[in-house]
Amino acid sequence: MPQELLIQVSPEIAANESLLKGFVANKIKVAAHSIHHIVILKRSIDARQKAIKINLKVVVYLDGEPFQERLLELPDYPNVANSQEVIVVGAGPAGLFAALQLVELGLKPIVVERGKDVRGRRRDLKAINRDHIVDGDSNYCFGEGGAGTYSDGKLYTRSKKRGDVTRILELLVAFGATPDILVDAHPHIGTNKLPQIIQDIREKIIECGGQVLFETRVTDILIKNNEVEGVVTQKGDTISANKLILATGHSARDIFELLDKKKIFIEAKAFALGVRAEHPQSLIDQIQYSCDYRGELLPPAPYSIVKQVGGRGMYSFCMCPGGVIAPCATSPGEVVTNGWSPSKRDQATANSGIVIELKLEDFKPFAKFGPLAGMEFQKSIEKKAWHLAGETQKVPAQRMVDFVQNKVSSEIPKTSYVPGTTSVEMGQVFPSFLSQILREGFSEFGKSMKGYLTNEAILHAPESRTSSPVRIPRDGITYEHLQIKGLYPCGEGAGYAGGIISAAIDGEKCALMIAESLKR
Repeated sequence: MPQELLIQVSPEIAANESLLKGFVANKIKVAAHSIHHIVILKRSIDARQKAIKINLKVVVYLDGEPFQERLLELPDYPNVANSQEVIVVGAGPAGLFAALQLVELGLKPIVVERGKDVRGRRRDLKAINRDHIVDGDSNYCFGEGGAGTYSDGKLYTRSKKRGDVTRILELLVAFGATPDILVDAHPHIGTNKLPQIIQDIREKIIECGGQVLFETRVTDILIKNNEVEGVVTQKGDTISANKLILATGHSARDIFELLDKKKIFIEAKAFALGVRAEHPQSLIDQIQYSCDYRGELLPPAPYSIVKQVGGRGMYSFCMCPGGVIAPCATSPGEVVTNGWSPSKRDQATANSGIVIELKLEDFKPFAKFGPLAGMEFQKSIEKKAWHLAGETQKVPAQRMVDFVQNKVSSEIPKTSYVPGTTSVEMGQVFPSFLSQILREGFSEFGKSMKGYLTNEAILHAPESRTSSPVRIPRDGITYEHLQIKGLYPCGEGAGYAGGIISAAIDGEKCALMIAESLKR
């Protein structure tokens, strides 16, 4: 019977099939030639000691024990061209996986996406980076695949209780992702590889009779007797259906404003906000791996750090080893940062959001906006950053030690943020209580990670789109809005997910709940 083992090996052994076979053979006391296959189930790095180790969970097959490689295939999706229709607003991970699940359940999704298809988005991203032009419907946040498509493609989630993480990963592999995402402790596809996978998902939806409408922004939701009847688009077209999955993402402010205007119940939600810090990747490698050079066998080192400062959590968010910082504004007159990495994570810099948890009480100066108070707080900081940096897509920037010492940096070296930077005392961007927490927090970070607090690190502001500033409440069992029948708030924008995997899981759940409701 095949044996399952937990082993710890050097990076050299982990990277060499022959060496690994010899190590395992010695471990289970058999001849190496009697092992005909080793399957790696899980892989992670242990860098706590100077001698770095790779943790592996493997299954060992000896001679005579049958082994059959598992091929991941897509479900047998039916043709749903003539089936009952469900509107899905948003083609991010929540919307796309909701649509796939609807097809699998025999229902016809009509996916309505305000932005362009995944290839068409590229021209508009270039316009932000090169010409400082922000298209309100096509940018790093809006368009096919959502914010995650051009924002790294991280698949790690702590939300194991939300649903079947493995199912989502296996679907991604079946659509072309590397099987390594099933093995690695912190799986990652890469911004350069995600677009093709997203395109293949869309083509499967269409092949099965679903619809995907691009450059189609929803401007109204039709409701009669507190029940959904359809949506109206910016072109004046009406799409009718009595089931609507609202998966618009955390930056669809016009949708939040529409719901508030129509007296559809929403509520302010706390989120986190801060800066994006960029270090040389070699410096992070030295800190994390305790070596001068990581070599070819170890990946660029990530980091994760959390501190309690002033009664609030301050932590790293969406850390991008070997990555770059990107401009993620969704409207003219604002500046927003985010980070991403290509699949090889081979850029010279590492960046991470460093954010502070906010509380609802922080939004009191914007109380007149009701449930949109958090959103207006968020907007005020993004607009202030835009003004301070010269009213372009340049961002306010400061060297880390200079910020901690409340000193304007005399010059800012070129960073990975293509539109450029303007030297600003970062305390001007944020309310004074947040600036103080950031200063104290970076000092604490420097104590935990020797070398992290350095003027080689450049802070970019703001990192403000960590999650939705609004929650659209729904029933905990049916997933239907508490007030409007047939409306299913979904994913990050509704306040029920935090990343590609959890959003995809939530999209599937909403689709399943709709199918259940139709059986009643």
